[in-house]
Amino acid sequence: MLARVRSIPISKPIAALAAALTLLALPAAAPASERSTARYLQTIRDDPAALRDFLWAMPKGADLHNHLSGSVYAESMVRWGAEDGVCVSTTTWVARPGPCAEGERPLADALSDGTLYDAVLRAWSMKGFRDGEVSGHDHFFATFGRFGGANTRRAGDMLAEVTRRAAAQNEQYLETMLTPASSAVWALAEQAGWAGDLEAQHRRLLDAGLRGLVAQGRAQLDAMIARQRELLACDTPAADRACSLPVRFQAQVSRGAPPNVVFAQMALGFELMAADGRWVAVNLVQPEDGPVALRDYRLHMRMLRFLRERYDAGHLTLHAGELVPGLAPPADLRFHVREAVEVAGAERIGHGVDVLYERDPAGLLRTMARRGILVETALISNRQILGVRGRRHPIRRYVRAGVPVALATDDEGVSRTDLTAQFEQAVTEHGFGYRALKRFARDSLRHAFLPDAEKAAALRAQRAAFERFERRF
Repeated sequence: MLARVRSIPISKPIAALAAALTLLALPAAAPASERSTARYLQTIRDDPAALRDFLWAMPKGADLHNHLSGSVYAESMVRWGAEDGVCVSTTTWVARPGPCAEGERPLADALSDGTLYDAVLRAWSMKGFRDGEVSGHDHFFATFGRFGGANTRRAGDMLAEVTRRAAAQNEQYLETMLTPASSAVWALAEQAGWAGDLEAQHRRLLDAGLRGLVAQGRAQLDAMIARQRELLACDTPAADRACSLPVRFQAQVSRGAPPNVVFAQMALGFELMAADGRWVAVNLVQPEDGPVALRDYRLHMRMLRFLRERYDAGHLTLHAGELVPGLAPPADLRFHVREAVEVAGAERIGHGVDVLYERDPAGLLRTMARRGILVETALISNRQILGVRGRRHPIRRYVRAGVPVALATDDEGVSRTDLTAQFEQAVTEHGFGYRALKRFARDSLRHAFLPDAEKAAALRAQRAAFERFERRF
């Protein structure tokens, strides 16, 4: 069993207790190399440099909760925008194609003007952010509307950056989110209107040509992957190790859009999963506390249930419970995770931070454990957006309840983090030991949306990677 250390800020006495309990929790039958690795981690948990080095090298399984555009660092987008002739407003910090208008400057100026460069980075990410008139939540989500104009032509560049970083940290698999055929599906939704009845709405979309957009979704991935492989020199002797990193894609749905658009995006996601195995899941994005997202939450869950009953292929992972008291009315904290599980049929939950405010949380946790519904936990994102950390974070409650957990990055570029940093937080702030970290890594692969044969091969490779890693200690 895992050591049950309370998730409080780690002082020296508590760290000592965590170390003792973690070592006692190691079964006698555990391989000697695993026990010695666990002991080594306890000796370095208060040494940031050694801990970072250890966790960087450790096999980390999969990053299952990754938004592609939000995973790119602002420095890259400034460089791309400069190359592409993009302008940026010096008041709103919104990027758009040139030529520049009054109140705008070429992004190229930022490469030689340190003051402008720093201002853009701060507007496009959490760099140096401190709560004030604007909350971390509001600043975080505002970044996407600012930097979007700098990366619209750079999907393959984004994928190359994110996969290169993942492979360098010994990740074995990545699922990342993007919106397929975005403009076309929006236009199709407007053409179809809104029937109210889901069966009738689905028929309207099919009649309007929904399946014709599948080719756009395929082409989107083809072009993105071709550019990624070019940048990583994948067909040359100098190929980057990221070339061999398996990547799959989640079709993201904008939960703040009108119902006809939301349903069309969902339906396209299911069509893509039926036609192209690279698309593996549908997910909802945008702030869960937005007015439309709150108003239509139950409708969205019914939409997903309807579509799951009509399509055989694909999976469902949902942002649910990315809320805290004060961010939304108390009533909205009482059912989001439960309905994602029981109505929509989500196989994984993204964030799930408000689970203890749900109706019958203990019963919900038992249900999630029994069904094997994994929680994608982004510790740094939860701290930045929701202000949740330490004892307020439910990660230990999930673990104690037997709910599988995987650590994830969310938007690592906006947050200015990476997957290694999530593991660091798990050690320093939540007191987890080596065997718990190893379980997180294993569960991330066990719950990856991969075909059974590929998943089995990935798990075998992971076991071998852990054996090699542990021989170092």
